[in-house]
Amino acid sequence: MTLSVDQDDIEQTLSLALAGGGDFAEVFIEDRRSTGISLDDGRVEEITTGRDRGAGIRVVVGDTTGFAHTADISLAGLAAAARAAAAVAKGGGGGVQTVALERRDSAPTSAIEIYPESVTKATKVALLERADEIARGSGSAIVQVSAGYGDSRRHFIVANSDGVYAEDDQVRTRIFVMCVANGDTGMQTGYESVAHTIGYELFDRMGIDEIAAKAANRAITKLSARPAPSGIVPIVLKSGSGGILFHEACGHGLEADHIVKDASVYAHRVGELVASPLVTLVDDGTVTDEWGTSSIDDEGYPTQRNVLIKDGILTDYMWDLLRARKEGRPSSGNGRRQSYQHLPMVRMTNTYLLPGADDPEEIIAQTESGVYVAHLGGGQVNTATGDFVFGMTEAYLIENGEITEPIRDANLIGNGPDVLGKIDAVGDDFDMCPGTCGKDGQSVPVGCGQPTMRISGVTVGGTAGA
Repeated sequence: MTLSVDQDDIEQTLSLALAGGGDFAEVFIEDRRSTGISLDDGRVEEITTGRDRGAGIRVVVGDTTGFAHTADISLAGLAAAARAAAAVAKGGGGGVQTVALERRDSAPTSAIEIYPESVTKATKVALLERADEIARGSGSAIVQVSAGYGDSRRHFIVANSDGVYAEDDQVRTRIFVMCVANGDTGMQTGYESVAHTIGYELFDRMGIDEIAAKAANRAITKLSARPAPSGIVPIVLKSGSGGILFHEACGHGLEADHIVKDASVYAHRVGELVASPLVTLVDDGTVTDEWGTSSIDDEGYPTQRNVLIKDGILTDYMWDLLRARKEGRPSSGNGRRQSYQHLPMVRMTNTYLLPGADDPEEIIAQTESGVYVAHLGGGQVNTATGDFVFGMTEAYLIENGEITEPIRDANLIGNGPDVLGKIDAVGDDFDMCPGTCGKDGQSVPVGCGQPTMRISGVTVGGTAGA
């Protein structure tokens, strides 16, 4: 994939965008190709392929932002979009500003071995059919299997009036399997997904048999599940499984747009103890192959490892370009957008808690009673208060320091700062999982991770007495 856009055309577009008195201008040009395949009960339901190419142009005057996007990336198309975006800059000083761009080289974070577009659709369909076969072979209780495959390749150029000129070529591949098991307790579901910023070699690293079997076994195991307890109980989160909790419960509250609006419980608290001293929280867009990884963000700035909470103390927030400029500091590489049709905003990349020193098995053994959460589903958070709700999609009772019976799906209910303060054991293991983060109508891929850890008390919204 190549974007045949002349650098001189981009420089002219930026100059035109600033001609009405703009303080800052940016051109983002994108070419994205994607494939999606869905299989339901052994039948191919849908095969989609698409290509989307265009440009988004942003012009900033004071606190006002003008934005326009176009599918025409010729000089004439870019110029028209630049004029439209600059139209909000009324009463500007006028004149001509010349922009000279300096190309920035970015090192790829992942080496692609097999580009997905080189693999036939028939091969991809066969992969899903194999998932269906393995899942059904896991037990007669499996009555329904759905599977989905997706890949994308995204090449973009971003340039701005500060002289930045950068580009990236991102390849992502993913698959999911969902199974339904039927038994005496009714129907139960199991789900497993794998997604990385790599090519089709994903399935050489992790076989489809393993992915399908995990989804099927989750559904079958839940057929014998007891009602979940209700009330405040200790929770042990399996490594990787609870990363999404911290993404929602505190990650969003550390994004600078919420901070500058005083819409976060973490506003004005840098330097304060906001979590257990066992907690160090990092957002890192450079982690090799993970779902939220890229060499640059969508504003052209290198992604980096940002320590947000260190030993329980809040050290920094995540920043996009414009909010960082207002604070007189550099971007942290967290400016992200769904596509060229969207404005960038501050977003997480791969957000995770660092491992500690505790043995994961000892954490469980030292928990007299509680709930072991092996897999979390979706959730939501109020960033202003930190209150959250999450679904547990695979969980077990802990009784006398041992993992015993599975429990039915239930909710975890709590408050982000409160939960961070109640982490009293952190394992020396670590794992990550992929996710899709929605914010203000935009969705982007993210990674979430954490070691095995214990939270001394979280409200479980089950139906049985605690």
